[in-house]
Amino acid sequence: MTNSKHQMPKVKTRRVKLILLSFLSALLLAITSTATSIYLYGNKITDTKAEAAIVLGAAVWGEKPSPVFRERINHAINLYKNQNVTKLIFTGGVGEINEPAEAIVGKNYALANKVKLTDILTETESRTTFQNLKNAQLVASIYQLNKFLIVSDPLHMKRAVLMAHNLGIDAYSSPTPTTRYRSFSSQMQFLIRETYFYLVYLVFKI
Repeated sequence: MTNSKHQMPKVKTRRVKLILLSFLSALLLAITSTATSIYLYGNKITDTKAEAAIVLGAAVWGEKPSPVFRERINHAINLYKNQNVTKLIFTGGVGEINEPAEAIVGKNYALANKVKLTDILTETESRTTFQNLKNAQLVASIYQLNKFLIVSDPLHMKRAVLMAHNLGIDAYSSPTPTTRYRSFSSQMQFLIRETYFYLVYLVFKI
């Protein structure tokens, strides 16, 4: 009886350890597979044409777009000039006090690169990717636009397109062919961040 009593806690401890190990293994597998799918999705190239490109906002440096935002705008301008889209929708509000809204900086940059004023739409209230898309959808509905290319960095695309689809937007991925995140270190940091936000969105829809 004494031996069996001593064995019982050991069996329970072993069982708990096995359950914990199984959980951690499953979690690691989920994180790894999600990160891999985000990376692969961002490298897909599509020739889809649409009515408008929704350019997701990013930081601005005074009156100029940050390097990240600039590459998104440049890609959108190329889509426009190659007639893949007929309108550009710039998104993003004010990040820092005394700076213009991201969308306005994007608009001014596009105008300087010979995009027609009548082909540029903006929303200047959003602060997150979800808000970028939701507000762009409201703007697009005024002009009866229905099909879109989402423009952002490659590793941002999977979450952005999923959000767009959940909003009922007919959206397709159009990642920037050039990006500030070129080094292995910067790509890994971005991928880790995106994997976290993607999983959070799947669970909490935020």
